[in-house]
Amino acid sequence: MRIHIPFIVICLLVGQTLLAQTAVSFKVAMEREIWHNNIDKQQKKVNQLNNQGKIATDTTVGLQIMDALTRGVDELQMQIEMDSTLKSMEKIKYLRSVDLLLQGYITYLNRRDFSASAAPALIKAFAQCIELDKYQKSFAPVIESNEYGIAKVLVDCLKEYMYTNAGMATSRTILMRKYITLHPEQIMAELAKNPGAYNNADSLIKVALNYDIRKVYDYAQARNALSDRIRNHPDSAVQLVARIAASKSGQLYFPFLDNLMRGKITLGAIDSVKDNELSYFRLLVRTRIEYVERSLPPYNDPANQMQTLTEMMRRKAREYFIREINALHGVPNPAVRFRRLDGLSAQELYYLAVLGEDEIYTSSYVSGVYPRIWQRMANPRADSLIMSVHGDYFRKFIKMAAGYNTLNDFLGRMDKKNQETIMKAFVIGLEKPRKVNDLEDAVDVADSYSSIMDKNKELAAFIVNEVNVSYTKNVQDNNKRGTVIYNLLRILFESADTTKKVNLSELLGIPSIYGKEYKSLTDDSGRVIQQVFFYGDEDKDGQNSYVSFMANFRSKPGWRIDERKSEWTTIMSTKGKPVWIFANKPLYGEDDPDDKAQNHLIQYMQESGLTPTIVIHRGHSYHLATTLHKLPESARIVVLGSCGGYNNLNDVLTACPDAHIISSKQVGTMSVNDPIIGSLNDKLLAGKDIDWISTWRELSKKFATGAAKEKFDDYIPPYKNLGAIFIKAYRKSMGE
Repeated sequence: MRIHIPFIVICLLVGQTLLAQTAVSFKVAMEREIWHNNIDKQQKKVNQLNNQGKIATDTTVGLQIMDALTRGVDELQMQIEMDSTLKSMEKIKYLRSVDLLLQGYITYLNRRDFSASAAPALIKAFAQCIELDKYQKSFAPVIESNEYGIAKVLVDCLKEYMYTNAGMATSRTILMRKYITLHPEQIMAELAKNPGAYNNADSLIKVALNYDIRKVYDYAQARNALSDRIRNHPDSAVQLVARIAASKSGQLYFPFLDNLMRGKITLGAIDSVKDNELSYFRLLVRTRIEYVERSLPPYNDPANQMQTLTEMMRRKAREYFIREINALHGVPNPAVRFRRLDGLSAQELYYLAVLGEDEIYTSSYVSGVYPRIWQRMANPRADSLIMSVHGDYFRKFIKMAAGYNTLNDFLGRMDKKNQETIMKAFVIGLEKPRKVNDLEDAVDVADSYSSIMDKNKELAAFIVNEVNVSYTKNVQDNNKRGTVIYNLLRILFESADTTKKVNLSELLGIPSIYGKEYKSLTDDSGRVIQQVFFYGDEDKDGQNSYVSFMANFRSKPGWRIDERKSEWTTIMSTKGKPVWIFANKPLYGEDDPDDKAQNHLIQYMQESGLTPTIVIHRGHSYHLATTLHKLPESARIVVLGSCGGYNNLNDVLTACPDAHIISSKQVGTMSVNDPIIGSLNDKLLAGKDIDWISTWRELSKKFATGAAKEKFDDYIPPYKNLGAIFIKAYRKSMGE
């Protein structure tokens, strides 16, 4: 009887034989034994990786790889050792290079540009390099003929002991060219290391310009050989970027770079307005509207540096317009308070609102920006306004209108059919990812619903229906992102109806949003550690906020205050459970003393093992970015006291994924912040769990009527912060 052994079994048996063959079977001179042993050690490491399944999942491919790294390397060792034409030091040189070759293979194994299956080609190419080097010939042709991953490992191992080879310099250049062909975004960084490496550097700079203008601009600002090459480049577009980079006003020119390169505007035209804040902002808006129109069908021609343009618009909107009208909130005469808005068109006011969302006061929006939009239009129709900006930021504008109770007025400025069209557009298409702030549109829709449901039940029902339609469509299309987004919106919108008693944390699979257990806020010593960020301001707002905050503890039984430190204050409970509060003092002056004080306090807390679980931001919203940058991962409750827009919520939850966020539709006010913080501390002193629903119910009784109620209503508790809940649930559902 004949026994048939399957071919795969034979391969496996052969493979095991190859794996076992890591020791050379020829006589090795004693002075070179150590180098052969080093190679054998690397082969054993490769075997271990193979046994762990890290080399290849395909058996046939795995056998080919291991044959090259075992038998193939053994043959290399034997050829080197037995070569009578080589002196002992030359043999050592080549053996040490083999060792480095295997180390390089292990290091680069299965990285983006190097496949494990390259082993046979790698060993073959290395043998060719040795043969060429023996006869003092350049091995650059070998580097040229192989893909980048193999060339990278070869050059790395050859440069140590074969650096005298005539092809080494050329090989480095070839390797760099292969790398930047795969990664054009790295052209400028590679040229910066060696700007004289190529004869074709000019063509590479041109490629880099087409790929990422900002990088060329940044490198052109330097004073070195590469920046000289950029400035002397023959291409007019590169010369323009170099000229802008060399100018003191480069940052003001850069937002218009696309039109500058197309010859649609000149530097002189920008010079004529750049020193006038109003005129410059108006030029920014006109350019943004033009760029948006170009990006839409039938043109589909996106502009270069659109994000740079938008960031400059946002900066100018906040710094020159919004902070001015916010600062004058106590001035009763609207003509005086809103004088800075004079001369702005409806479209410019529109962008002022949507780009200033995180800072604009309720009164600045409701009494200033919003009504002036319609006053500046000959025919104040809402659909005409949205069409005039080509739908740009329309979801943001609707969200703000809902939050500030102007949505019914906005919709009332168009006919019924257009109302339905724009609200349908508000809800659909959220599955399409954006390059910047990928979830912002969906979060805006989530944030808007509670306000819409409170003010317009019919519209709320319309939105729910459109969400359900989009959900069904995305399920049918097998679009995971869209299915997740619309399923979350369905659940969130249902929860907004409190009569249905929807348990969001249970349905969404996220930690409870309704409260925090007391023990989750304590450290190993049973203390609740809080950190409060204050900021010194020219208008004394931060200093006054600090005084108001400290009044809650001064001469109050149960608290001990230590203000002996020049940069921060320590507050400790003397009755009840241990609550320790650390607050930097608001310091105004040159060289940003607030920043230094906060950093020194953070360092002290870290060195002392004091881990804050409650973090409070007090101060103008333009200080908020600093607080968020320093937010500790340990924070479980974050009181922003300023707008909870998408960017802020996203930043908090990126640093502290499980944080409960209390935020406001406008900059926080001490008359609301202090009672909220006081209520939290009362519960912490008693060792009680934090229940947001009952806490908010108790607080609402203190702000029952008038201006106090209006200010308190601007604050959003964690269980109603649909934007934050949406971000948490989305990340959970998508496995992020």
